[in-house]
Amino acid sequence: MILGEKIRLRAIERTDIPRFVRWMNDPEVTQYLLISSPLSFAMEEKWFDEQLQRPPHQGQILGIEVQRADDWVHIGNTGLHDVDLVNRTAEFGIVIGEKEYWNRGYGTQATRLMLKHGFENLNLNRIYLEVFETNPRAMQTYLKAGFTREGVFRQAIFKNGRYIDAIFMSILQSEWMETNKK
Repeated sequence: MILGEKIRLRAIERTDIPRFVRWMNDPEVTQYLLISSPLSFAMEEKWFDEQLQRPPHQGQILGIEVQRADDWVHIGNTGLHDVDLVNRTAEFGIVIGEKEYWNRGYGTQATRLMLKHGFENLNLNRIYLEVFETNPRAMQTYLKAGFTREGVFRQAIFKNGRYIDAIFMSILQSEWMETNKK
């Protein structure tokens, strides 16, 4: 478990699959993801089983939980993907699937917690991401967390009947350490 002030990150469990299916079949949730077709329970089970086969040092999906009264509520997932141990890089991803928790700062908190994990525990040097130009809320989250905009892949994504730009951003370990000195 990776603990933050108001959130925690935990390993995903098979019992989370029904929630994943609900999130990944909600067009509002997936409008900023590379998902274009409905996903079945069987497809999510297969994806989950593939995640179990992957050693944690190659990347891991973690559930984002927030405390509500005496319980913890699973509101989304985050992860570091395509971990490159030679170059010490990884791609960051996040989704808040429970819409009632949107715009409350949980995405920023989870992003910062995952960066802390990536830089301080996994000794990564660079964490990067791709975000759709149509997702200004996510871009603001990433800027607040310390990411720098690197470039644009013009009309790289076809979503909802049109081509949109993909914005690439990254943060270096030295930048993270400088802004998070204790």
